[in-house]
Amino acid sequence: MLGVVCLFLVAAVAFERRSQQEMYDFEVYRAAGTRVLGGEPLYRVEDGHWQFKYLPAFAFVIAPLAALPPVWAKGVWFFLSVALLVVLVNRSLVLLPDRRRTAGFLVGLTILAMGKFYVREVGLGQSNLLLAVLVLVALAQWRAGRDGVAGVLLAAATIVKPYAILFLPYLIVRRRFRGAASFLAVIILALLIPALRYGWSGNLALLQGWWGVVTTSTAPNLAGQDNLSVAGMYAAWLGVGRAANWLSAATALLLVVACARAILQGSGVSNPDYLDAALLLFVIPLLSPQGWDYVLLTSTPAVMLLFDRLDEFGTPARWLLLGCLALAGLTFWDVLGRVNYYAFMMSRVVTVCALVEVWFVLRLRALKVA
Repeated sequence: MLGVVCLFLVAAVAFERRSQQEMYDFEVYRAAGTRVLGGEPLYRVEDGHWQFKYLPAFAFVIAPLAALPPVWAKGVWFFLSVALLVVLVNRSLVLLPDRRRTAGFLVGLTILAMGKFYVREVGLGQSNLLLAVLVLVALAQWRAGRDGVAGVLLAAATIVKPYAILFLPYLIVRRRFRGAASFLAVIILALLIPALRYGWSGNLALLQGWWGVVTTSTAPNLAGQDNLSVAGMYAAWLGVGRAANWLSAATALLLVVACARAILQGSGVSNPDYLDAALLLFVIPLLSPQGWDYVLLTSTPAVMLLFDRLDEFGTPARWLLLGCLALAGLTFWDVLGRVNYYAFMMSRVVTVCALVEVWFVLRLRALKVA
């Protein structure tokens, strides 16, 4: 409890000194919420890099915050993000099946490995923490036999970040049909709700605008410094083009097949759901062409699981895993400097490390220890 209080005190100081001037991504959300309140178009070319790229329904979720004065809206979102960070780490620990190591060990190492991504997420005012927490709360619900509620929560995560659509086929494969039905019902409702404000034709125009923004903004972002997706990796190595596209598609397909195989193998494990959810959360930034490095915070449950099961790997493998975690999470712009950090990020070492970490998670499933 004392640690949580100290965290919020530090967060208050950080908000006062920096985040009121930053939180650039939250400003995108707030602008979209303001446009909903005014019945204005959400997707505009003139917004440039700061275009709203989420489903129209998410702008409706943000609209109540947009009605507040800007500094109040930022403050609410900032401290909500800090609270979600606490919940993410806590739920990753509490839901971990057959835990072998102490809470202090797991929480300490996980925060050390992931702290860079947490700070960046909160500083930008992003919503990946909300996505990850919704998935973990859904995990707790389906463990309790409330599949319908779990489906609603996973649909809510998809409204926050469309990447979470990955969980719909997962629910079907796991024969959680009640969860899949509630998931689809909420998504359909979310697609229709904007019609109450914009009308049927206006809602259709919004959805077309969303799809246009998503498809046209992808290529320019692939070769960006902070893009750690598989597509971004090949774009950085080969340049944006046909060769990179084919290799990206092939690698993404292999990743999906590997995840599907691991999930199917879970039928022989007593508590497979934690690794299943952790694995799907982990591959989100790798599969999404706009997966920025800080989105790796969604791998928090997987990283905690790997720390808990370190003894399952031989000594060389353990050092490889720890080295990958250190390279991904302990390399800072402030230490390397602008030029070296840019070169490091453009080498896509972080992406390679993330893929290696995914392999270790898959290995735990193959060993049937998670």
